[in-house]
Amino acid sequence: MMNRREMIQRAAFTAAAMATPGLFAEELTRTAFQTEGPFYPNKLPLDTDNDLLIINDAITPAVGEVTHLSGRVLGLSGEPVRNALVEIWQVDNNGVYIHTEARDQEKRDGNFQGFGRFLTNSKGEYYFRTIKPVQYGPRTSHIHLAVKQGSKRMLTTQIYTQGDPRNTRDRILNSVTDAAARDLLIAEYKPLPGSRTGELAVNFDVVIGATPEDPKQDEGRSGPRRRGAARQQ
Repeated sequence: MMNRREMIQRAAFTAAAMATPGLFAEELTRTAFQTEGPFYPNKLPLDTDNDLLIINDAITPAVGEVTHLSGRVLGLSGEPVRNALVEIWQVDNNGVYIHTEARDQEKRDGNFQGFGRFLTNSKGEYYFRTIKPVQYGPRTSHIHLAVKQGSKRMLTTQIYTQGDPRNTRDRILNSVTDAAARDLLIAEYKPLPGSRTGELAVNFDVVIGATPEDPKQDEGRSGPRRRGAARQQ
């Protein structure tokens, strides 16, 4: 039987094989900024690796549709960005963040990590094993993603689910007024080739510029106490 590390590496290779190959000769469209929201973890989980389904060496996995999220971090001219720290965070299958002030904490899946990190390789590639995001509250389903280089947060965005009917009325997604840029935030979840358990794969490339975002422009980071937990992001 494969150990956990071998399993993740094999799944990462399979998921990456589904990615769109090649780079572009002309300048790419920068991935649109999206608010961090008030529920970036204020207390990190015991494990912060790229497998959100298993915490450390626990036996019981998280509940949800197993999803292999992969992609590349690229510069505007299509060059891979190596050694960039990619972070993701999302609600569990019950719609609960790991933030201590998020609502419905009593329903939280204690086996779901909720947050993970991955350092891109020489090709700018990243990989996570997580669950397919669920709808919750007023929001459409999404995964938060941030890219850091050194101490600088280069970009914060959100990955949306193709086919989710709430996409058309989600205020944060539709705050991106350019239709082409907005469409790039919506990703397709496909069956993972060879999976006998219905696992999914999704590819999401991130394009960052040379100038990092200004955190002061993101009012979503003001936190749930000042904004109210009902206005989840």
